[in-house]
Amino acid sequence: MARTAEAKQNIREICRIAARVFYAKSYDGASMQDIAEAVGLTKAGLYHHVGSKDRLLYEIQNYGMDILDETVLAPIKDVADPREKLRQTIIGHIDLIVRARDQEITVILHENRSLSGPLRKKLNARKRGYIDYLVELIRRVQEQSAKPPQISPRLAAFALLGMINWLYQWYSTSGPITQNDIAQYYTDFFFRGLLGTI
Repeated sequence: MARTAEAKQNIREICRIAARVFYAKSYDGASMQDIAEAVGLTKAGLYHHVGSKDRLLYEIQNYGMDILDETVLAPIKDVADPREKLRQTIIGHIDLIVRARDQEITVILHENRSLSGPLRKKLNARKRGYIDYLVELIRRVQEQSAKPPQISPRLAAFALLGMINWLYQWYSTSGPITQNDIAQYYTDFFFRGLLGTI
């Protein structure tokens, strides 16, 4: 059954707050009581909204994928040139990781193994969709190059995700390197490795 806009917004707010609790205490270390208190609900009220701790983790990770779709992919859906589309995808994904330090994103990166069964399969299918998007986009960029591919599109996609997704571990917005610098360095570095040119 589809959620109303209000119900969806309520779940998103619970996800934002719960993700911070998981980030601070870890998935195993945080109790539903901890999360209920942070959200401002009774434990019974929290269970009413999310059903279980596993389901809550799934909702957080699924919400993170919604953010990816809304802020990275949707704005560039009409970009025709594969090279420019890949460049904008890289810049958008970097922005997603570093801009507001959305804690649900870090939960996606490090708590996905805590999920099991159908929920894990469902989320992994969504993640594979993004990987497949990158693989196909990289393949199209390689096809435009005069040089034969030096790296498989799938390996390149995983290398790109590793570079970007690790940013939250070390990058500081108060440091000497700006977000725009990071975006420029990463896109140049990736295109050089992929095509031998920028």
